[in-house]
Amino acid sequence: MKSICAVKGVTASGMKEGKYGLALIKASGTAAGVFTENLVKAAPIELMRKQIKRGKLDAIIANSGCANAYTGSRGYEDAVAMTEIAGSTMGVDSRFVGVASTGVIGRYLDLPLVRHQCEKTAPNLECSPKAEALTAQAIMTTDTFPKHALVRRETFSVGGIAKGSGMIAPMMGTMIAFIYTDAAIGVQPLKAALKRATRRTFNRVVVDGDTSTNDVALCTATGEAGTVNANEFSAALEECCRLLARQIAADGEGATKLIEVTVRGAPKEEAAAKVARVIIESPLVKTAVYGEDPNWGRVVAAAGRAGVTFDPAAISLAISDGTARYPLVISGVICADLKKAKEAMHGKRVIFELDLAAGDAEATAWGCDLTERYVEINGRYTT
Repeated sequence: MKSICAVKGVTASGMKEGKYGLALIKASGTAAGVFTENLVKAAPIELMRKQIKRGKLDAIIANSGCANAYTGSRGYEDAVAMTEIAGSTMGVDSRFVGVASTGVIGRYLDLPLVRHQCEKTAPNLECSPKAEALTAQAIMTTDTFPKHALVRRETFSVGGIAKGSGMIAPMMGTMIAFIYTDAAIGVQPLKAALKRATRRTFNRVVVDGDTSTNDVALCTATGEAGTVNANEFSAALEECCRLLARQIAADGEGATKLIEVTVRGAPKEEAAAKVARVIIESPLVKTAVYGEDPNWGRVVAAAGRAGVTFDPAAISLAISDGTARYPLVISGVICADLKKAKEAMHGKRVIFELDLAAGDAEATAWGCDLTERYVEINGRYTT
């Protein structure tokens, strides 16, 4: 599949040796980023928060297997070294090299391995489905599949790759996402569009409620397609991020089902998003969906603790599998057919639609069910 490699001006490649991977992407243009709000920020995050202020990137280097988080001054120096290794290998200024890491926290980088993998990967940079597949696979950790997205418009494209499966409750951008467009767009409009897209997509994904130390999304605009309408670009970027966010939610560690919650009738969009996010992160909702138990009261209960004011006696709730839709509550009156509700939970996608009857705003959040497999994966993550 082509996504970032369908964008003019982008080449990429990657490799994986056991659990240690390295990805390189080369593309020059204006750039913006969003980063984790976790107080404990990984070294590459601290570095990139400074680097991105220049508003330009020429390349990105990313490794998997070691998060380079909670590694102190040595970790920061190692992150700088990664940009220097990539810069010298790809022939670009290291000040304009983006860096990201993912993996185990509290472990130091193996810089000789990073250099070795970088030198082996750099000669293979190209624009092809194969190169993109290697790049996306290189940044995977517990992911079961690589995440790609491509949105085409008449005059430009927006493409992205991402990784993320566990430790997912982003408050910035996403676990790791690299997004590219061939639209010509200035730094400030790009930054505003990325923040808006982030707020409406990645920040509404919850797998397990843990916000990572390494969350980052970087967007680079090569400008090779020329100037575009800012609103059209912003909408395309949001669509690309939404496609990636849904894939991350569906690939939650141990997940068997994608959960989608749409909240309507809220006083403001952020209020709707808050309710949707609280529902999507509820362990009781997640386990009920896993067990295909139509215990819809858990959805109502979660909504009630979100801190948003509404009249419980006025709400409406429905469940759907994406094709058939069944009402559970209409204007406060229970009308649930539990047999049909259970049938709606048999597939890979379970949708809840909640109307708060308290306004006109709406928002959607995405998550997944919670299974025994999640405990197995994380109970032995480092051993």
